[in-house]
Amino acid sequence: MSSKPYILLVEDNPDDVELTRRAFAKNHIANEIVVLNDGAQAVDFLFNAGRDGRQLPQVILLDLKLPKISGLEVLERIRGDQRTCFIPTVILTSSKQDEDLLAGYRLGVNSYVRKPVDFNEFVEAVRQVGLYWLVLNEVPPTTAGGANS
Repeated sequence: MSSKPYILLVEDNPDDVELTRRAFAKNHIANEIVVLNDGAQAVDFLFNAGRDGRQLPQVILLDLKLPKISGLEVLERIRGDQRTCFIPTVILTSSKQDEDLLAGYRLGVNSYVRKPVDFNEFVEAVRQVGLYWLVLNEVPPTTAGGANS
């Protein structure tokens, strides 16, 4: 398995997964994207990282409305564990509910991005997310990429 910095995308909608992949490709963001389709897979993946030689992700893009375990519960588990609490996590959702926004920030999300409906706007949103979290942001040395970047 690769130990290079990668993006973890937790998204159950195949169309949104494909749009996100296309948006990253269009913006020449070449990081590997690991896709998980439900909250239970995300929790299992994150808390078993390292067993397969893979580092933790450089950034997590997390949908809210996930099967099995909600995005907010995944976020709560990420922030509640010393191994994962510093991983930059971005909620990427179509939810327009203020209570979701507030709950995300209460649980320690780094950023909350509403998915634009228009593809070109989505491409621009992904470009900005990728530029900031993958290029500009400095991660703590205890997370993926921090000690080796």
